Amino acid sequence: MTAAGSFEAEDAAVEGMSRERLAAFLGALEAGACIWDENLRLVAWNDAFRISHTVPGHLLKPGTRLAEILDAGPRVLEDRRNGEETEAGALRGLAARGKLDLDRIYADGRTVAVTYDRFGRSHWLALYHDVTKQRNDIKLLRISEQELRSQHAQLDAALNSTPYGFALWDDAQRLVVCNELYRKMYHLPADQVRAGTPLREICRLSIGAGNFSGLAVEELYERYLNRIRGNLDPDQPQHYDVEVAGRTIRSTYTRSPGIGWVATHQDITDDLGKMRTLESRERDLAVQNLRFVAAVNNMSQGLCMFDAEQRLVICNEQYARIYGLPPELVRPGTLLKDILAYRLAHGVHPIEGVDAYFQRRFDLAHGGREGTDISELSDGRVIAILHHPMADGGWVATHQDITEQRLKEVQIHRAARHDALTDLPNRLMFSETMEAAEQRLRRRERLALLAIDLDHFKIVNDTLGHGIGDRVLREAAARLRSCCREGDDVFRLGGDEFAILTGPLEAERDAAVIAHRIVNRMAEPLEIDGHGIIIGASVGIAVAPGDGPTGEDLLKNADLALYRAKNEGRGAYHFFERGMDADLQERRTIEIGLRRALAQNEFRLVYQPLFNLEEHRISCLEALLRWYHPERGTIPPSEFVPIAEDSGLIVALGEWVLHEACRAAVAWPQDVAVAVNLSTVQFRNRGLLQQIRAALSESGLPPQRLEIEVTESLLLGDADATLSTLHQLRALGVRISMDDFGTGYSALSYLRSFPFDKIKIDKSFVHDISAKDGSRAIVTAVIGLGRSLGMSTTAEGVETEAQLELVRRQGCTEVQGFLFSPPLPASSIARLFERPGGVEEWIETLQKRA
Repeated sequence: MTAAGSFEAEDAAVEGMSRERLAAFLGALEAGACIWDENLRLVAWNDAFRISHTVPGHLLKPGTRLAEILDAGPRVLEDRRNGEETEAGALRGLAARGKLDLDRIYADGRTVAVTYDRFGRSHWLALYHDVTKQRNDIKLLRISEQELRSQHAQLDAALNSTPYGFALWDDAQRLVVCNELYRKMYHLPADQVRAGTPLREICRLSIGAGNFSGLAVEELYERYLNRIRGNLDPDQPQHYDVEVAGRTIRSTYTRSPGIGWVATHQDITDDLGKMRTLESRERDLAVQNLRFVAAVNNMSQGLCMFDAEQRLVICNEQYARIYGLPPELVRPGTLLKDILAYRLAHGVHPIEGVDAYFQRRFDLAHGGREGTDISELSDGRVIAILHHPMADGGWVATHQDITEQRLKEVQIHRAARHDALTDLPNRLMFSETMEAAEQRLRRRERLALLAIDLDHFKIVNDTLGHGIGDRVLREAAARLRSCCREGDDVFRLGGDEFAILTGPLEAERDAAVIAHRIVNRMAEPLEIDGHGIIIGASVGIAVAPGDGPTGEDLLKNADLALYRAKNEGRGAYHFFERGMDADLQERRTIEIGLRRALAQNEFRLVYQPLFNLEEHRISCLEALLRWYHPERGTIPPSEFVPIAEDSGLIVALGEWVLHEACRAAVAWPQDVAVAVNLSTVQFRNRGLLQQIRAALSESGLPPQRLEIEVTESLLLGDADATLSTLHQLRALGVRISMDDFGTGYSALSYLRSFPFDKIKIDKSFVHDISAKDGSRAIVTAVIGLGRSLGMSTTAEGVETEAQLELVRRQGCTEVQGFLFSPPLPASSIARLFERPGGVEEWIETLQKRA
């Protein structure tokens, strides 16, 4: 149960209930449950609601409006209240109604029944039940009912449009069906003449109507029986003329095997001479009988009728086909138990067992009510049965094979819960699995959740295209499956995010073994369409029950551990530790602040001069980004730039830096350049060239006065694509510098691959140049290398006179550091260049200090 915090006094203890009692009350409910205040703002909720609605954690707090929950949860295709109005419309009148029931239908195929009811004086209790299966069953049965009603309506229309009275009798002499003209001919009351009425009762009603004066009921009944018994040949119908209340009625009886006795009646009193010949009329009657038989046998459903003793009265051919029944078992009088025994012997029986099926049929029949049923057969088929009771204790039922519909439902259900690309269970399935796993957590079973991100996947996807990226994801899914134990669950949560639920575990090291296997397996190179690809994986591990009592807690803590693993260099795994949550909260705060800061212009550029030792002048100014937070003051780039890179905000932020730096530099002397750092993420952006062109064009700054600084790590990914972009920048006239030279692994090979304009010696070497011979040798070698390759060199971090003297003696081109100047705001740089003699005074001051 999650019921957070102080909202208002009335909400914290709804109608006098303490928060603890409220939590216990909602936690005891199996269904998803929420309490809303009178303005439909969230007060409390239980875990079943959180899991079934997959509501983002930041919205699960008191005061969140229902509309926000609905917008952020699974996509709703339809919400309806008895098919009349939308949920939104119904909720507007909730206070007046006092209660509301509706169905909410989601895009993933689920149907959730939602009930809003009064809870205290001003609150509402909402209950959420997943009724997908029930609604689907009802939907299928409604389809069957509609088809049956349609066919019944067609049959009734056909019977009532015929110019003959019509009646069908079963072998037990009970009425199966008749038309309206038959009742009118014999003046029979419609409310007493219906399916199941015995022939003896029809005789009594007919005599009571004055049709056969002088005859007793039993005498008339025997007369009809003799006619029926004398007609055994279905190809030789028998005709009888009788006087009924002064009218002459001609009756024709035909035997229809498997159906019963068909009797047609025609009034021939006034128009014997006008009517067609007797032979023609007899042919019409025979055709009418055949049409009825054809109508029954051509129904798409199987039709059967059983009497109160569970003996078959009639059935059609489709019923026999569905269950593979031989002719001897579809004769009138066959016991239901014999039919079921045959089906059992031939493997066409209900999987629940014959006894249970038989008992359910018996209960429905004796309950005197209509019923619907779904029967799953042992041969894999699914049959929908619609049951209609009869007054004498028997019943009529239709049977329809709905296997195809059920198969489609299963496919839709699976598609909604599996990722189409990798065929792994998706986030919805993950939520359902974690909900089920909470039962295991309550039993104190040791489980582990592994959160997994692919390293460098975004670079692959952006540089090689989504087609290659998709194949990498499929291969990653296959590798993850191969690293798991039997019974472990692997999920793709989205993008390059995966998760594994494993357990039961004997010890935490069992999870570490799986994580270690994943890291090693994912680091193995891939070969796709001639591309050699290396990705890797970072893994965060949360172990229950210690790291969280719920699935949501486990996922949150596994994500925290994953974040730590990625920060510590990727290609590793890390267990959750207490205190990680504070780090994540700080990260989230910075990320949210970054989005606001860009919109509210909280960023500024400062510029640090680069002094040319040979020409004794300021040759370039490096643009450095600063964030002036309105509450926290200045936040250093080391804190926010990595977060901007991970979140993708660095692209928009870097574009702002380019434009701002070019606008400032255009006002400086023509021989002074501006240097801008590009991060690896920013450089991978396909719109980078267009951004640089736009910044130069809008500011009017010549391309030769813009220097782009990149680090060695930029070339660790797709070196070919990177070099191509660098050459395009060079073609624009932009100068390229390698920043922090010497801190990577392959700097010399990169200098051979691309002719950089400048090499910047990392400040770590300059800092130790006086104390360590190794640093001095590296600086000397780099300066000599730059000179031999025709590249200028810049020593970063020059802070002392001794450092300056050593790099000057070795022939370094430029120096940069606090010995000359700290980073200065744009206004100070402008004054330096605008004031007559300003730069000269600044240089003179430097020379005096030297």
